Amino acid sequence: MSKRPRRNHAPAFKAKVALEALKGEQTLVELSQRYQVHPNQITEWKKQLQEHAADVFSKGRKSELGPNVKDLHAKIGQLSMENDFLSGALGRIGDTSAKG
Repeated sequence: MSKRPRRNHAPAFKAKVALEALKGEQTLVELSQRYQVHPNQITEWKKQLQEHAADVFSKGRKSELGPNVKDLHAKIGQLSMENDFLSGALGRIGDTSAKG
């Protein structure tokens, strides 16, 4: 018996199947037969949809998830100034040791 090749489903398809599973109008077996997807896969998509449903309503709050760009630019400026200062100091130290 040969295995069926691995399939990649589009996110829209996964969402459609998971939403139908959440509705509960059909059993997992019925959905599985209808969409030709294993019932365990439907259960996994349903679980993922439930876990990440809140992300749909948090579009304006993406800045909370990552670092603030303004803070990063300030840190880059600070590190750049420190680097310039230290390279200048190192250059002066190198000049005095060469003279002696």
